Amino acid sequence: MIPAPVVGGGQLGGEMVPYGGFWWRVLAYLIDAVVLNIAASVWGGVIGAGVMFPFGGLGMDEQAVTGTLGLLTLAFSLLSNWLYFAVLESSKLQATLGKLAVGVVVTDLAGERISFLRATGRYFAMFLSGLTLCIGFMMVGWTRRKQGLHDKIAGTLVYKTRNPRQVESPEGVFA
Repeated sequence: MIPAPVVGGGQLGGEMVPYGGFWWRVLAYLIDAVVLNIAASVWGGVIGAGVMFPFGGLGMDEQAVTGTLGLLTLAFSLLSNWLYFAVLESSKLQATLGKLAVGVVVTDLAGERISFLRATGRYFAMFLSGLTLCIGFMMVGWTRRKQGLHDKIAGTLVYKTRNPRQVESPEGVFA
């Protein structure tokens, strides 16, 4: 059996570190979705009980309370998802819990840790990847460096490694 060539941009002791491909990133996102849904369920239970019980006995309009709760839940969801992705991807781990589980890390184009601001841009650029009928996400499957639209916009790369210190990119920023 002939080993498949390793495609990547970073080096690990002379070996190339492969980019994080489409299916690894899908699996990571599914794990992240489970984590975020569990957190949202706990938060929703706490807020629902904490708000509905006091207001239910005051004779307030149930639709107004439910509508306000819906808006609060939406705002909390957007805020918590943004912070989850931006804080973890810009941390020393360089990965969300899902990315850690499958062994991929997020770097800038030089293989360095990304800033919180760049991670924030990457997160909100994911909306553009989705608005393009998810073609922005599918780009990971066919671009040379396995970048989605959000990665190209934010100037990031995803590597298939559990240790971000293993990535030393020989490519320049404009490669």
